[in-house]
Amino acid sequence: MKKLLVANRGEIARRIFRSASARDIATVAVYSEADAGAAHVADADEAIAIGPSPARESYLDTAKVLKAAQDCGADAIHSGYGFLSENAEFAEAVMAAGLTWIGPAPDTLRSMGDKARARALANEAGVPIVPGSVRAGPEDEVDFLAEANRVGFPLLVKASAGGGGIGMRRVDSVEKLLRTIEDTQSMAGKAFGDATVFLERLVPKARHVEIQVFGFGNGAAVHLFERDCSLQRRYQKVIEESPAPGLTSDLRARMAVAAVALCCQVNYAGAGTVEFILDTQTQEFFFLEMNTRIQVEHPVSEMVTGLDIVGMQIDFARGTLGALDQSEILSSGHAIECRLYAENPAKMFMPSPGTLEKFSLPPETAGLRVDAGYRESDVVTPYYDPMLAKIITHGPDRASAAQRAVQALNTLQVSGIATNRDFLIACLQSDAFLTGDIHTGFIDANRKSLVAA
Repeated sequence: MKKLLVANRGEIARRIFRSASARDIATVAVYSEADAGAAHVADADEAIAIGPSPARESYLDTAKVLKAAQDCGADAIHSGYGFLSENAEFAEAVMAAGLTWIGPAPDTLRSMGDKARARALANEAGVPIVPGSVRAGPEDEVDFLAEANRVGFPLLVKASAGGGGIGMRRVDSVEKLLRTIEDTQSMAGKAFGDATVFLERLVPKARHVEIQVFGFGNGAAVHLFERDCSLQRRYQKVIEESPAPGLTSDLRARMAVAAVALCCQVNYAGAGTVEFILDTQTQEFFFLEMNTRIQVEHPVSEMVTGLDIVGMQIDFARGTLGALDQSEILSSGHAIECRLYAENPAKMFMPSPGTLEKFSLPPETAGLRVDAGYRESDVVTPYYDPMLAKIITHGPDRASAAQRAVQALNTLQVSGIATNRDFLIACLQSDAFLTGDIHTGFIDANRKSLVAA
């Protein structure tokens, strides 16, 4: 592997460049018109324009990305997260073009990207799954009323091809069920090209706990421990941490064993994340989904294990990853990641595009890492996810990691646009967070007081 093209933008592109450069691999950025002056373009050894600002005409255009790779002589492609990262057809096209695809096999992407299929595979591997229904599109004859009564209320209507909170709607009673199903099917057909949906029981007070895994494609896999990602708005994560607070050693071990079992079941190859929901009342955990890519929150796992997960992806793809035994992977201390967004928490987290007139990030130290996608004077456009940077802290325990995060956020200076900086500080300093009383409804339940703080 001599030259790596990253089919992405922002902080994840810059992150991948670092691991590639450390291995003396030349890096190539692709960019849309809106990103011509972006930080990731400046970081790469080479940069290629691939089209207009809308993602579908640039970052999501397989033909343009492949042409860029071929024009510059790249021999490998890493797609980060989002965009084409879990697109099986893109992975197949990369491989058909004779390039190295840094990611799981296309068949794995296809199987785990289909939520119903993923649930079936998890069930076969002995992984607990949330009670759910069959999947169906508008043309299928399914008695959803009977299915709903079997699953139980409250429930979620979920698009089979959805993800990241998109294509997921809560229903509390039978009166709104059929209309919600119709609306979700219509939206899913337009957004994903797949109108099938299914019902899944909603755990009223749940935590979102996920296991970082790495598979070797031969029925063997290891885990890099767990992350708690319960603090979310609009089903998207805001603060993540490792280890997950308050778990017994037995529960922690059972979740890890289940995640590895699923990887072994599907001969998983590369980095991935098995996500679970944890019932805070019963301490039961259930398979939610598997993300077949690097996660936004992977740095917290890197901070507690000392491993370079992106580097592992690259080394595995080029055949240079050495043997890795579970006993060699240790977790030390506690890490917390805060996602700094260009958004206004007081206005339901509405994105806040504009120019970063001031953007001064805290200097990195042994216990502080900053992964940023922007620099001072950069323009945050309305075209893409509004995440500006990730502030990742590490300490000997949870309290010290949280304190370092607050200090780092207080040091950070930003003006010209609205951000969630003060909201993050309020979350980290809240009594509920500090005592570990966290769940996926935490922000919705406390939004007014957090915004006021």
